Amino acid sequence: MAGALEGITIVEMAGLGPGPFAAMMLADHGARVIRVERPGNLSVPNDPLTRNRESIALDLRQQGGRALVRRLAAGADGLIEGYRPGVMERLGLGPDRLLGDNPRLVYGRVTGWGQDGPLAQAAGHDINYLALTGLLSCIGEKDRPAVPPLNLVADYGGGGLMLAFGMLAGLIAAQRDGKGQVIDAAMTDGAALNGALVYGLRAAGLWRDERQANLLDGGDPIYGCYACADGKEVAVGALEPQFRAALYEGLGVAPGADRNAIAAAFASRTRSEWVGLFEGKDACIAPVLGLGEAPLHPHNEERGTFIEVGGVVQPGPAPRLQGTAAGLPKPPRREGEDADAILAGIGFSDAEISDLRDSMVVL
Repeated sequence: MAGALEGITIVEMAGLGPGPFAAMMLADHGARVIRVERPGNLSVPNDPLTRNRESIALDLRQQGGRALVRRLAAGADGLIEGYRPGVMERLGLGPDRLLGDNPRLVYGRVTGWGQDGPLAQAAGHDINYLALTGLLSCIGEKDRPAVPPLNLVADYGGGGLMLAFGMLAGLIAAQRDGKGQVIDAAMTDGAALNGALVYGLRAAGLWRDERQANLLDGGDPIYGCYACADGKEVAVGALEPQFRAALYEGLGVAPGADRNAIAAAFASRTRSEWVGLFEGKDACIAPVLGLGEAPLHPHNEERGTFIEVGGVVQPGPAPRLQGTAAGLPKPPRREGEDADAILAGIGFSDAEISDLRDSMVVL
């Protein structure tokens, strides 16, 4: 498929979460991504995170499987892996080995805690990584435990998105000077970076260390969600004075009304009635849509924010590049479906491919 990254080849060591997310973004924008599957890897049928790939399944417990990864990486521009620090080294596939084979290789690593530090080998998940940044403490209602924002902030925003950015930065540098490098994308680092604004506000004395006491955490009644008469909700973000004025006027409440007055007003009409009433008015009101509703919203429909791939409704590629637009993604491939074509492309004969399958190196 065409795209800004056409001509770039990435080897993806199959994993979960942020690694596949980064690989999806690169593939959406035209990179050729070869996904190396391992037996027993957890997967979701028709998972959007694995779209636009080629798939080869290898037994990395065998020397032959590891040798094939080395050969793939030797002809690639980048490699992505999301294992605990040291796993790829124990397989003989660490960055020293692979950059020795291919000095231009950009070797992307995404982990929760990073490649070094006291917690580098500790188990964890998104919620744990986010907890260490200070940001999790800001999310939720006061006098109650913090609320995890799904696994979006550390896994995807702090991990996958940062890895994709790091890979692009590394690829640009390699094109400039011919030298590859290692990208250490730690979810703690990336999630912390997402909180730069909050840390800036705190340093300026504009953020208090308690939940629902600040402008953006529900402390101000004009920034939050409210229930309507039908049990559905609206999101309000009327931060600036002119937006606040439009909100108060539309609700029919006094300027500066408190949370209870605003909640009572919203509870008097249905969500659709409020959306209609505020249409065309800059009060920063939006319906809180369910996952089944969002793809059907007129704005999302017109922009094609959601697409259907392989029978699965999912978000389309983003961001949008005007000159090298991403094409419609291809559905996920069956595990190992492209093995023969991939191996032929790096010089293996039919007989050699047959031998690799007979020996269960290629699965």
